[in-house]
Amino acid sequence: MDYTKLGSSDLNISKCCLGTMTWGNRNTQEEGHAQIDYAIDQGINFLDTAEMYAVPPSAKTYGTTETVIGNWVAKNPTKRKDIIIMTKIAGSGLRYIRNSEPILAKNIMPAIDDSLKRLQTDYIDVYQLHWPNRANPAFGRHWPDSIDHSTVDTQQQENEIHEVLQELEKAIQAGKIRYPGLSNESPWGMDLYMRLAKDHNLPTMVSMQNEFSLLHSIDWPYVIEAAVHHDIAYLPWSALGGGVLSGKYVGGKIPPNSRWSVADRHNNFRNKPNVHAAVEQYALIAKKNNMTAAQLSYAWCNQFKWITATIIGATSMEQLKENIQAFDLTLSAEVMAEITEVHKNYPVAF
Repeated sequence: MDYTKLGSSDLNISKCCLGTMTWGNRNTQEEGHAQIDYAIDQGINFLDTAEMYAVPPSAKTYGTTETVIGNWVAKNPTKRKDIIIMTKIAGSGLRYIRNSEPILAKNIMPAIDDSLKRLQTDYIDVYQLHWPNRANPAFGRHWPDSIDHSTVDTQQQENEIHEVLQELEKAIQAGKIRYPGLSNESPWGMDLYMRLAKDHNLPTMVSMQNEFSLLHSIDWPYVIEAAVHHDIAYLPWSALGGGVLSGKYVGGKIPPNSRWSVADRHNNFRNKPNVHAAVEQYALIAKKNNMTAAQLSYAWCNQFKWITATIIGATSMEQLKENIQAFDLTLSAEVMAEITEVHKNYPVAF
């Protein structure tokens, strides 16, 4: 397993990050613990979670994934120092989380304290803001005029972000978190956080999670450019396009316990003709080169030097082993050329 530095932080992380959002819903605690143990044995030291998990989110499963991880930490206290745990605070949109309030300064410390209790740890390595307090282009809202940016109160956004940064500074000083980060952000949002941090001597963001895959590469080049120059680690989520790039949905199949087999608050927005057309071609490239379609997708992300670490996920140990093996693969120039030919036809397939 290769390792790299997480943005401007001093954290040394594995290039493969273990995603955990299914634990407590489609995966039991025992399965989650087995995944952690196996991942660590393979050299992975980086775990991603969030207070709103498990996914699909619900009041019943809110916080359960952090609890699963916390129970593993309680059973393995000597290993806590060897793993990097990243979690996130949720914003507006879920009534059962702080009455659907946005990410405000007053919510930061209580949310951190609740996550610390569930995670059964004294500190969180990276504490990310799950989504902005304004409409963002994630989850299919990236097409022209899907969002009206003119309705956003720029000064209000600046005031809220300044106050949030001040509260994150208090959390760092209290030893509750080590570094802050972002998720589902834009270049404008990144610039605002970094400018306010610099102007007021407040913590700078060290990481950002955005959706990025062979089916959804809208962050290249503008978001990536901002991340690189701000020294913010770029961490793709949904590198398999919600699982579709694994090839499991080819031919209209929806396997039991798969993501598309359960209800989701965003509906099945990736289930589009262009998606299936692209996946079929990627699957052929993978088969011809003796790898699975999932491995092709993860290896493609991993070979870009501006991708700090790629978040993987699995609902079975078989999937987990398959996905981790992708990080030992090197795609040849010929394979990259084949992938690029398809990718140029479907850069944003949904």
